[in-house]
Amino acid sequence: MRWHVYLVRCADGTLYTGITTDLKRRVAVHNAGKGAKYTRARLPVKLVWHEGAAGESAAKRREHEVRTMERADKLRLIRGRAG
Repeated sequence: MRWHVYLVRCADGTLYTGITTDLKRRVAVHNAGKGAKYTRARLPVKLVWHEGAAGESAAKRREHEVRTMERADKLRLIRGRAG
C-alpha cells in the first residue's frame, strides 16, 4: 500500500493537508462533502500537490511538517521550489 501526503486548495483559497492511500478517491470524498470537517464548508477542493511516502508513519510525519509550514512555504512547495 502506497501512502501519499497531499495539499488541496479549497474554494476560498485556503490550503488543506492530508494523507491517503488513494488520491483520486480522497479528493472525490472531500468534494462530496464527506471529507474533513475543514473542507466541507470550502468546496470544491482541487489537488495541487502530493508526494509519496514509504509508509503510514512516514506519511504522518511529513503531513505534520507540511501542516506546520508557513503559507508561503506551502506555495513554494506547490510550485516545486521547496525551500
